[in-house]
Amino acid sequence: MIAVDSNVLIDFIGNDPIAADAADRALRRALGSGPVVACGVVLAEVVTGLGNGSAVMDAVEELGVEFSALELRSAVRAGEMQRRYLERRRAATQRPEPLRVMADFLVGAHALLQCHGLITRDAGFFRDYFKGLKVIVPRA
Repeated sequence: MIAVDSNVLIDFIGNDPIAADAADRALRRALGSGPVVACGVVLAEVVTGLGNGSAVMDAVEELGVEFSALELRSAVRAGEMQRRYLERRRAATQRPEPLRVMADFLVGAHALLQCHGLITRDAGFFRDYFKGLKVIVPRA
């Protein structure tokens, strides 16, 4: 089971043909080897980014992406990783950008603890904070 990040679903559903093509190839390749899932945080971010929740859900369902609820252990890990991130940020002489929000950590923890990988364009962040997570980056 592979998780998908909101940026990939937004690329797939959105209007950028190059990004949509890369997202489509990565999603279909993953779907060919097993289930692809999105947690509630990802679905909420996609609706925020694109609007029209029913159209977004129709597109996600038509693609074959399933819903996967966030487990308690994933929520706890997300909190631990965000705390580590904030501590590193406070200790840094220059603050890294962009500022990471809890949603990023929830997506990463869900993928690490409940799935076998994550399809995302944000590979650096997830590799840094979720060691051992298989990260799949869509390529144009």
